[in-house]
Amino acid sequence: MNTIFTTFVERKFKKMQTWISELENLQNPDKAKILSRFFKTGKGEYGEGDKFLGITVPQNREVAKLHFHEPLCTIREMMQNPYHEIRLSALLALVIKYKKEKTNRKEIFDFYLTIADRCNNWDLVDLSAPYIIGEYMLTYPQPAVLDQLSDSDNLWLQRIAIVSTLTPVRHGLFTDTLRIAEKYLSHNHPLIHKATGWLLREVGKKDIQTLRTFLNSHAHKMPRTALRYAIEKLPDTERKYYLNYKP
Repeated sequence: MNTIFTTFVERKFKKMQTWISELENLQNPDKAKILSRFFKTGKGEYGEGDKFLGITVPQNREVAKLHFHEPLCTIREMMQNPYHEIRLSALLALVIKYKKEKTNRKEIFDFYLTIADRCNNWDLVDLSAPYIIGEYMLTYPQPAVLDQLSDSDNLWLQRIAIVSTLTPVRHGLFTDTLRIAEKYLSHNHPLIHKATGWLLREVGKKDIQTLRTFLNSHAHKMPRTALRYAIEKLPDTERKYYLNYKP
């Protein structure tokens, strides 16, 4: 049994190393420097200490397609890697796994929540949460899970809570988005302001009156960035009205 287990571990490790090597072969040092600045990796910034290989998302998707069948334990190990694109590749593979392995969706949903704190930049959240948490919520609403995430002290879990509602919004379901957006009215981080405004804008694309109702109650209390994102698609006169709105 020990020999069998050792062989299994060795094979798993070898496959993971192959996956990582395929990504490392695509690295671009010049682009890595640009990405490091773009994703705010400096001291005191939200992405402090993150490392980049300089790989584009389309390149990464092509690699992830080759490895979505890897077990969740391998994806968990990939999520511990210090390089941003390696964690992203694990998440992209997990999204593909969720789409293809229909009988395992509950397991993948639960697994995602256990690695969610490693989705530690906004692109990692935005490219995964709507397509796992959000998709799962279409069939099995999860208000308690979203509240737990949004009440967390972790910025990335808070962003997952609001961004996960993108998929329900696109299907005309707004309750969770509006509830969390109201909760975030007093939030102090720009990344949450941007995400909240984005999701409210998406609500407006599906039902403009629902957006107006929310704005009529909350526009005067909203962080300026969230408000600007939310009203971006409104007519110019209406945007000016809400920017200066006082109930």
